Amino acid sequence: MALATGGALAALAFTGVVAVPAADDWWDSRHDEYGAYATGAAAKSDRASVPRWLPDDAGRIEYAMRTTGGDRALKATLPGPALPSACTPLPATTARPAPALAPSWFPADAPDRATVRCGLYYAYADGDTLYAWQDHRDWVADNTAHAPH
Repeated sequence: MALATGGALAALAFTGVVAVPAADDWWDSRHDEYGAYATGAAAKSDRASVPRWLPDDAGRIEYAMRTTGGDRALKATLPGPALPSACTPLPATTARPAPALAPSWFPADAPDRATVRCGLYYAYADGDTLYAWQDHRDWVADNTAHAPH
């Protein structure tokens, strides 16, 4: 009986070791949503949070968002070599926050490579692929500035 009880306790302890990290991962990402779209137009049609500056004819859109704030990540194939017209050069001295979302398709070195701001997004192009992310703090500041008084 003691051996069976000890074995059951060991099994429960092992299950807890495995289940707790899995629960932590789920808990941390429960507000993260992802989408893939054929075009910028389809992405904007499906989600109001996709930036309006994304060209309608951009392709292969990957989009991640946190539903509890303004964190976003975006990958898109641009229709040509030019960045969207809403993108303006980012001064070299501007701090670039690390993206809070880290989908597998988003480069870890993105903050080091950002060269422009597209609306509230930090961004850069690697060939015809645009990588962009929005920081929650910028989103809060923008929404506070535009809130009715």
